[in-house]
Amino acid sequence: MNVFWFRRDLRLDDNAGLYHALKNSDAVLCLFIFDSEILSKLDNKADARVEFIHQRILFLNELLREKGSTLLVKQGNPKDIFDEITNEFCIGSVYTNHDYESYSLQRDKTIEKLLKNKGIEFKTFKDQVIFEKDEILSNTGTPYTVFTPYGKKWSEKLDEFYLKTYPLEKHINNLYKTNTFTIPSLEEIGFRKSGLNFPGNEVEDSIIANYENTRNEVSMDATSHLGIHLRFGTISVRKLAVRSKKLSEIFLNELKWREFFQMILWHFPHVVENSFRKEYDRIEWRNNEQEFEAWCNGKTGYPMVDAGMRELNATGFMHNRARMITAGFLCKHLLIDWRWGERYFAEKLLDFELASNNGNWQWAAGTGCDAAPYFRIFSPDAQQKKFDPKAIYIRKWVHEYETPLYPQPVVQHEFARSRALEAYKRALK
Repeated sequence: MNVFWFRRDLRLDDNAGLYHALKNSDAVLCLFIFDSEILSKLDNKADARVEFIHQRILFLNELLREKGSTLLVKQGNPKDIFDEITNEFCIGSVYTNHDYESYSLQRDKTIEKLLKNKGIEFKTFKDQVIFEKDEILSNTGTPYTVFTPYGKKWSEKLDEFYLKTYPLEKHINNLYKTNTFTIPSLEEIGFRKSGLNFPGNEVEDSIIANYENTRNEVSMDATSHLGIHLRFGTISVRKLAVRSKKLSEIFLNELKWREFFQMILWHFPHVVENSFRKEYDRIEWRNNEQEFEAWCNGKTGYPMVDAGMRELNATGFMHNRARMITAGFLCKHLLIDWRWGERYFAEKLLDFELASNNGNWQWAAGTGCDAAPYFRIFSPDAQQKKFDPKAIYIRKWVHEYETPLYPQPVVQHEFARSRALEAYKRALK
C-alpha cells in the first residue's frame, strides 16, 4: 500500500503526487491531516480558511466514495499521525507534493526521517507551481532579484513539457477500497463557521481575456477570485496557465509574479522576518498603535484606503488595486512597519500565501527585491480619481462617505510624503 498525503493540493484532477502514487501501487490510501501545529496558532476559531479546507475535504471524500474509497482524516502533530498509521497499515511509500515554506520544509524533514527509520520511502513532487527552486536562473546561474528578466526567462522556458497534465483517470482504480473512514465535523476539530462566502473555482474566459482592461477597476467584479484556489490547490496551476497563455498575457503575468515570490522565498528565506534589502531594516518606523487601529478598521479618512480595509474585514477579500493602495498608505503615509500590515493581511485574507503576501508587502514598502524605488508614494486621492472616479466602490463599503460622520484624514498627504522620504533617506545614509 502507498499513502498519498493531501496538503496544498485538494483536488483529484491533475495532481502530480497523487498520479505517481496511483501509478506505482494497486492500493493508495488518501490522507489529510489537520495539523495541530498550524491550527494552534489561529486565534480566530471562526477562521474561514479552516472552514474552506473542511468543505473541500468533504467534497474530496464524496469524489473518493464514488470510486469506492474514502479519505482518512486525522488531527494532530503529523509526526505522531504517521507513527500511528504506519503501525496500523503496511505502507511501502508515502507520496505528497512539495511545499516551500519554512515550517513545511522542517515538518517534511521530520516525517522523512521517521519513515526512513521504518523502511518507508517519502516521495514529493512539484505541483503548485510551473517552475520551482532553481528552474529559473539567470545566465550566470544565480536567482533573479528583479521581476522583468525573471518573467522573460519564465516565458522563454515555458513549453508543453511544463504544462502537461497528469492523467489520474488511467490509474484511479488503484485507490484503496474502503468505506470505513468518517470525516470529523468542523466543530470537532475546534472551529466554527465563519459566515463568509467562498468564490467558485471556475472563471469565465471573458474575465481572463479582458483582464488587461478591467483589472484595476475596483468597482467592477472583474478579477478571477482564484487566489484561494491556487493557495489550497483546488485548481490546477498548469491548466490555468494553459488557458491564460491562450487568452491573456497580462493574466499569465500574475502567475509569473506568484512564482517569482515563491522563488524569492526559497532562495532568500530571511525575507520572512527581515527586509529583502537589509539596509531597509534601519528605517525608524513610527508604529503608532492608534493609527494602525484606524487603518485596520477602515477609518483613516482616506476613502480608497478605508473601502479596501472594510472589504477585507467583511469578506476576506480585497481588490488587487486596493491592496496596493492600502499597503502603501500604511508604510509610507503612517510610517508603520510593513510587517504589521503583512501580519494583518495574513490573518484576514482568504487567499493568504506567505510568499506572495510577503513579496507584495515588501514591494509596497519599497524594501523588497524588485526595482521599485522607495520614493514611489501613491496619493490615495489620485488613485481614487483614476480607479474609482464615481466612488462606486467607496460608497459600497464606506456608507458614511461624504457625511459629517466620516472621519477626517489621520494625516495630510504632502506632509506624510515628506516625512516618509526623510525617514527612508536617513535609513539609507
